[in-house]
Amino acid sequence: MTTGTKAAIRPASPPRIPSSPSGLDPILGGRRLKNYLKVMTLEAQTIARACGKSHLHNLEPEDLVALTIEAAAMAGVPLAGTNWIPGRSGGW
Repeated sequence: MTTGTKAAIRPASPPRIPSSPSGLDPILGGRRLKNYLKVMTLEAQTIARACGKSHLHNLEPEDLVALTIEAAAMAGVPLAGTNWIPGRSGGW
């Protein structure tokens, strides 16, 4: 070290789990999963509020509709503005 300069002091890094044979970093994967779950929770809460519900647990199956015929058929929910579920008996 030269006079007048200070070495940077770094905090100790957390222990690392050895890399898996597949090359996936479990720490990074955990962070990404946490972020994904947080965003999905926020989106679900936004949907509940858009339906006029005060809490996510107050959503009911009747609150769900699909915007396209394909989505209605795949999800088994009515097409928006109708009671028709594609693929089930009954008409518009």
